[in-house]
Amino acid sequence: MSNPVQPDLPPFGPEEFVAATGVSRETLTLLQSYAAMLSDWNSRHNLVSENTLPDVWHRHMLDSAQLEPLIPAKAQTLVDLGSGAGFPGLVLAIMRRDRLKVTLFEATKKKADFLTAVVQALSLPVTVCSDRIEAAPPQIFHAITARAFAPLDQLLAQTQKFVGPRTICLFLKGQKLELELTEAVKHWKMNIQKHPSKTHPLGVILEIRDLQHAIQRHSHRR
Repeated sequence: MSNPVQPDLPPFGPEEFVAATGVSRETLTLLQSYAAMLSDWNSRHNLVSENTLPDVWHRHMLDSAQLEPLIPAKAQTLVDLGSGAGFPGLVLAIMRRDRLKVTLFEATKKKADFLTAVVQALSLPVTVCSDRIEAAPPQIFHAITARAFAPLDQLLAQTQKFVGPRTICLFLKGQKLELELTEAVKHWKMNIQKHPSKTHPLGVILEIRDLQHAIQRHSHRR
């Protein structure tokens, strides 16, 4: 039995992205250059799934850009964990290039090389770290982002060394979020807020503040 034909989605390209985000023409030009480099590199290095490229402006660009309004205006530093081909960190770096210094962690060499090439080509205030996060020294960032990087409990363990008193974490999560939260709250205390995704009906932007280890109390009484 053949699969039913999926109806064609309405086109979503650069102009629709501008309408959805309100970015300037200068910002759009940089994002278009980034998208062109992604298409070029992807043909040789398989940075993202090939079948997502026709919908890159919705599936990747807008999915990343929807975090930008949630980043505090006064934020000066951001770290993106497991950046892959730059989503969401590189998109946010382009959108806030005059105000935000961004660090991208990506351990896969071909992806880190691609990120470095884009950063250099577009003259962005971005540092690409190809070391594993576990090996990085502690450093406080104003904002922390991640998309499809790890289950929440593991992600928070990676995140902790970058969290300060006013740090905001913004994680793009899917339909397994509630299960991940159930496990994470066993080990972590945090204030959370959920925002519906603008790009997927089951997607959620998880906003976390005041992250700290849960206090484990063990009774010694028999």
